[in-house]
Amino acid sequence: MGSGWCRAAVFAALCVPSGAGAQDVTLSAREGGLEISGTLQGYDGEFYRVDSVYGLLTVDAAGVICDGPACPDLTAPKARVRIVGLAGVGETLLPPLMRAFAEARGLSYDEDMQGGYSAVVSDPQSGKPLADIGFVGATPELARAELLAGRAEMVLAAATEPAMGSRVLALDAMVPIVAPDNPVPKISTRDLARVLAGEVANWSDIGGPDMPLVLHGLAPDEALQRALAARLGRDVAASVVHGDIAALGDAVQRDPWAVAMTVRAGVRDARALPLTDSCGFPLLPSALAVKAEDYPLSLPMYLLTPNRRLPLFVREFLTFLDTPQAQAVVAAAGWIDRQPERQPLTGDGLRLINAIQGAGEETTLADLKRLADAMNGADRLSLTFRFQDGSSQLDAHSRDNLEDLAQLIEVGVFRDQALVLAGFSDGSGAAAANLALSQSRAEGVLAGLAKAGVAEADLPKIIAFGEAMPMACDETGAGRRLNRRVEVWLKPVFKDTRPSGN
Repeated sequence: MGSGWCRAAVFAALCVPSGAGAQDVTLSAREGGLEISGTLQGYDGEFYRVDSVYGLLTVDAAGVICDGPACPDLTAPKARVRIVGLAGVGETLLPPLMRAFAEARGLSYDEDMQGGYSAVVSDPQSGKPLADIGFVGATPELARAELLAGRAEMVLAAATEPAMGSRVLALDAMVPIVAPDNPVPKISTRDLARVLAGEVANWSDIGGPDMPLVLHGLAPDEALQRALAARLGRDVAASVVHGDIAALGDAVQRDPWAVAMTVRAGVRDARALPLTDSCGFPLLPSALAVKAEDYPLSLPMYLLTPNRRLPLFVREFLTFLDTPQAQAVVAAAGWIDRQPERQPLTGDGLRLINAIQGAGEETTLADLKRLADAMNGADRLSLTFRFQDGSSQLDAHSRDNLEDLAQLIEVGVFRDQALVLAGFSDGSGAAAANLALSQSRAEGVLAGLAKAGVAEADLPKIIAFGEAMPMACDETGAGRRLNRRVEVWLKPVFKDTRPSGN
């Protein structure tokens, strides 16, 4: 198998022959001398996947001749695109994205929503089908089993899996909801955690009226409930369970003493209950806050992929997801897209209020003035860098942000603008040490951009503020993590256009 005509890899326990759809083929080297016989598992236009006596092999089609009843039409292979996972999400996001992907490539798209989502993508000239697409809702365990058994190409999930590839499809935020006539004005993260753990039976325990509190939720094996349980560290103690987020939102809006957690798209006619941290800092699920991970209950939606070669159609679709066209479709469908977003720093009064109210004894008036001067006239970009606990190493999301920022700089998106990396720390420890730490972390991001190929002349400047502008309360680990960050600021560069004198 060392010949150049065959590039093959054995994938253990990833695919099971599909019975009636699998047939015998023989792949022979074009120069002769070597051949492989087995059961054809798939062909994506570039590679055959064959279950042979050597195991499951991936073979370059350019170097072999296929013989047998299962040999595909090499001019237009038909891809099977089977997606499983988050029910209610897949039916909302996948149809418009697949349609946009097909239209961007000049292909015909025919959709069927009867009994679930399915679609066929065809060549507009010949009418020949190029891809059969289908989505089925499934629990995380079932979805994972389907992917690993080769019966699905992608999983739509709310969390990553260590042994799988992942790509963020869209963003959302988990929010508490109540009925429109519920009089409680807001809830703290600490009280919310107690509610979800089943420790609160009456609204009076968290500052509301003397009425019984009824916690609604989804089944424990649903992805949203799992995401909540992961943040909470225990299962959600819902006393009323619903089959999907639509039924959940409808039930809560009818019951004045109900409360539940859902995604933004699931609020429906209920009321989103404003969230604060334990110090009273407001935590708003705005698009920028979710993209920057300033909101602690941000919820990315992932497409998970197996460690095997996927059909060309699937690979091209995954690449399409990074385009502005795809992200516009995500936003139009009611989700938060992944496109970088910017807003004026001076328009964000809450951050300045937090800076003043949260200033420790070692934060001086001069520190706050320096912060306000730097913010004046600047915009904040949603790309934000945070770090692994107890480390100066970027977390996984921030590593992706680093690549995105480097690419944006390289293509000149920020031409005629000054880029600033603004470093911040939490408030634990001495102010001088925190200032130095925020400087060090900003320098680490700068070094990462240089390593990614950003030219020295295009690298951002660095400014460090230490603990001067907290995003959340330092009394909790989650709050301290939010405060340890490096933000990207943009300032206009005004060039002197006056003619030079003689």
